[in-house]
Amino acid sequence: MTERDLLSSDNYSSDNYASDALASDAFYESNSPLAGTLADPAANSPPQPLREAVETAMRRYFEHLDGSQTTDLYAMVMAEVEAPLLACVLEHTDGNQTRAADVLGLNRGTLRKKLKLYGLIEGDAP
Repeated sequence: MTERDLLSSDNYSSDNYASDALASDAFYESNSPLAGTLADPAANSPPQPLREAVETAMRRYFEHLDGSQTTDLYAMVMAEVEAPLLACVLEHTDGNQTRAADVLGLNRGTLRKKLKLYGLIEGDAP
């Protein structure tokens, strides 16, 4: 299992402690990009503040490393958080990218580049 697998909800297993803190099995039972995430109101677990969820996930991640070294952790965590953030805001704005960019405080071009990067809209990733 790679370091990215430890945080990614795309490679769910019962041993994947970090993604357990951020996702549930419901993710795989729905096509919604928010299903099984903290933003999913139908998730079976009680609500948890984002800060606590990240802390829990990181503690479990480091426990699972069992003393092994890691690199590029910041970029890995940001990618895991940014994709569902963008999906949630885009859903909140009914797909309106201009409004989503305003909500996020981003330039619309920057938002489009990020949406393409994460496969949230069609187009060539940068």
